[in-house]
Amino acid sequence: MTKVFIIDEQSMYRQGIRAALARMHGVEIAGEGDLTDASLAPIDAQMPDVVILGADASFTECLRICKAIKQHSPSVAIIVLSGDGQQDEQVFQAIKAQASAFHGRNVSAEELSRSIARCASGEHPINETLATRPRVAEQILQQFRELSREKETASFMSPLTPKEMEVLKYMAEGYLNKQIADRLNVTEQTIKNHITSILRKLNANARTQAVVIAIRKGLVTLPRE
Repeated sequence: MTKVFIIDEQSMYRQGIRAALARMHGVEIAGEGDLTDASLAPIDAQMPDVVILGADASFTECLRICKAIKQHSPSVAIIVLSGDGQQDEQVFQAIKAQASAFHGRNVSAEELSRSIARCASGEHPINETLATRPRVAEQILQQFRELSREKETASFMSPLTPKEMEVLKYMAEGYLNKQIADRLNVTEQTIKNHITSILRKLNANARTQAVVIAIRKGLVTLPRE
């Protein structure tokens, strides 16, 4: 069973989410709370797999709670639901706050169910927004950029190997090192070695930056629904 905790500033909206979750197979409702620090203690106690974190007018507070949850419980996946048209800036801030997925508050039950299942398995569907939101991708690059513009736009030090390209594809889809290792039938240390090489060749200093660079250079593409 996937344990899900619901946080939202509107009690009626929480009830709607609870009703939708109750109809989903394999989902257990671990609890619910307001968009305040009072919800942090129950999350620590219940240790849910996924937190659904919604906000309409208080998106800044939503981001603060998201960061607090990740600080207290790093393994918990967070799905952010926003009511303001899914603006690029909101997606960017949600990525910075370490959310695993991002949807509008009008998300369908079917889409939310898929997102819960993917997040519970360790995926990060929010990364897929990088392929369709170039402004978000550029903002993330700005955050990570420590190299000069000349270095960033230069050719790779050496081309990626076929195995590195395969690992990069899984990275772009949000898979964790262990999941990639299982799919490729190698050790987790081998995957770590591949990722180190990928970062070096792409002049990247973090996984997210490597994925953004790879998308911009056409090395990987992400599925679009």
